[in-house]
Amino acid sequence: METEAERDQHETESETNQQQSKLVAELRASVQAQHPAAKELDDSTFRRFLQARNLNVEKASAMMLKYVKWRKEAVPNGFISDTEVPNQIAQNKFFTQGFDRAGRPIVVLLGVKHFKGEIEEFKRFSVYCLDRVCARLPSDQEKFLCISDLKGWGYSNLDIRGYLAALDIMQNYYPERLGKVLLINVPFVFMKIWKIISPFIDKNTKKKFVFVDDKNLQKTLLEEMEESQIPEIYGGKLPLIPVDKLKE
Repeated sequence: METEAERDQHETESETNQQQSKLVAELRASVQAQHPAAKELDDSTFRRFLQARNLNVEKASAMMLKYVKWRKEAVPNGFISDTEVPNQIAQNKFFTQGFDRAGRPIVVLLGVKHFKGEIEEFKRFSVYCLDRVCARLPSDQEKFLCISDLKGWGYSNLDIRGYLAALDIMQNYYPERLGKVLLINVPFVFMKIWKIISPFIDKNTKKKFVFVDDKNLQKTLLEEMEESQIPEIYGGKLPLIPVDKLKE
């Protein structure tokens, strides 16, 4: 039998959902009136943009209109093909495997394998990776967890312009997709770069970046995922799958 506290909680959740549904409808009407292509977007997309702007319909509308325009220009075919990002794929730096305890797909970035290249190709690669990861999301999940492994990272891997471009794409065009970033094997030299990059990360996103001490790596991984879901390179059993090998 439901307790009074549980009943109150359910009523609060119901009111919150009703309020969000009302705001989603307002946002949809506002955006579609200005850009008919927005009709193709589902309610969950509108909800993510709303959350990214703290349920402010006006701000979320401006953000979504920018997104719809960007998407049409950046991904005119609806997807990025392997042939559009050959040099980035060749670096073999972005992988996925397993799910965390919240049911979010796990992605792994190997910073030591990233080298500065043509910026427009790197932007396309960022979209390529994000689209493929989002396509892997379970029906009841909207976010993913990222392990950013900086073991061996050095100045030869430095690419501030690329990092900022990827952050811009993530924050402005894939809001509320990033669940958490575990920064592991972080060399001291990277902290100098972090001081340059971090001011460009909005405060809500910045909270999702967690620096993990080397001595706490295994403990942190087990807190975030079942032992069966830990990638092979961290002592688990799941081999990493390169992003270009993912089945869509």
